Amino acid sequence: MSAITNFKHHTERKAFKVAIDSFLKKLDKSEDRTGTYLRLVDMAEKFWGKNGANKDTMDQVREYLKDPENRWVKFINRVIDETDPKYARNFILNLGYEAFFHGTKMIRANREKYGCNIPWLILFDPTDACNMHCIGCWSGTYGHKHNLSFEDMDKIVTEGKELGTYLYMLTGGEPLVRKKDILRLAEKHNDAMFALFDNSTLIDEELCREVVRLGNITFMLSIEGTPDTNDARRGTGHYDAVMKAMDLLKKYGIVFGTSICYTRDNIEAVTDPKFLEFISNKGARFGFYFHYMPVGNNAVPELMPTLEQRKMIIERLRWVRSSESDIGFFPMDFQNDGEFVGGCIAGGRNYFHINANGDAEPCVFIHFSNTNIHENSILEMLQSPLFMAYHEGQPFNRNHLRPCPMLENPDLLREMVEKTDAHGTNFESEESVDDLCAKCDDYSKEWAPVADDIWDHQFHRKRAYENYTREKREHPELAAFQHMGASSDNNNNTVKAG
Repeated sequence: MSAITNFKHHTERKAFKVAIDSFLKKLDKSEDRTGTYLRLVDMAEKFWGKNGANKDTMDQVREYLKDPENRWVKFINRVIDETDPKYARNFILNLGYEAFFHGTKMIRANREKYGCNIPWLILFDPTDACNMHCIGCWSGTYGHKHNLSFEDMDKIVTEGKELGTYLYMLTGGEPLVRKKDILRLAEKHNDAMFALFDNSTLIDEELCREVVRLGNITFMLSIEGTPDTNDARRGTGHYDAVMKAMDLLKKYGIVFGTSICYTRDNIEAVTDPKFLEFISNKGARFGFYFHYMPVGNNAVPELMPTLEQRKMIIERLRWVRSSESDIGFFPMDFQNDGEFVGGCIAGGRNYFHINANGDAEPCVFIHFSNTNIHENSILEMLQSPLFMAYHEGQPFNRNHLRPCPMLENPDLLREMVEKTDAHGTNFESEESVDDLCAKCDDYSKEWAPVADDIWDHQFHRKRAYENYTREKREHPELAAFQHMGASSDNNNNTVKAG
């Protein structure tokens, strides 16, 4: 960034920090929260300007905030009341101002400037080492072969911020195997937010005190339902470790969530309202749900949910987010919430993945690459052949209940990998794109009519900003019929390789 841009950024950050400090002090004194919330909305709208914030959306937010009995107002109040004040200030400043406001404006400008996807978040693996070996997980087979150095991770975050990316999610392996370097990274980049997909086993009091001091780290704890359904896949004793970690994070006032892989065996348990109420009472405020993906030669395709189970989870999680539920937990479904993010978010459209060997993969579940952090910049990665194929091909399906180029549209992943000469990045046992997609072919065909029926009976609101290619944004009527020379399927709105 130029000196003028840096100065403006510094000034804006300082102004938001003052506003947030004032906001938290007033809330602490139990003054009028509604008025304070409304002033923050006004400030955000002014920051965005005429071309940023949607006025109708902001007005709707104001109406919600005026009702102290609104379930999400009560939810926000609960989070604020139970969070350590110092941690809350840095959390709101980095996730709220840097990522949502400042970062988003930079990202949208850079997408136009560079003609490629620029992500809102970057997911990377500090290590492929893990102290667990969960059934069906590719990472458990990798061993301790690869690690990103501190310099690698610093490069990712430094270059990412230059493009507008201020949110970083860390997975692996188990990220806290590299605890010292992660804390050092969070301290150096104290304007970014770091979220760890964590198995809970290495969270202790000392770590919690450091996290509160830094204020820019949160956790998504892996859990899969009851002690029986959880430990059947993750090993005896893991459920108890998660309970201990939740208790510690709640004690120290640290915002945290969950990471749940739903399978044929555990889907009822992890969507049971009693389970969701339980983890909410333990302090979890948000959760990411991930459809089991048959990735790697040790995958267990039989763990993939049935069609009826997938229909059920769509209905149940949306119920949890509705006004009919009062559970203090916000679930997000990586596979079934495509409508709310415009379909597939991978390939840098909203995120991408860098593994512990430095390979840039379009998605954490798509182990193919053209580019590596040791040889290329973040921008060069995003302009690599495979990533540009994603950029030109998204959305892969106009039915956003079928967003993925692997799980629901496997011919498209085959085409992109073959066209771009991307190489496999599975460290332990190489898997061809044909072998991977073959495990999804039948599933995609069986899910298609079910998903289309659900989609056709839902109300869909067009997103104001979708981040597809310029041609698709200007001519949306063509989008469903264009994909690297693909032809349209007469029976639905998807596209298939021609």
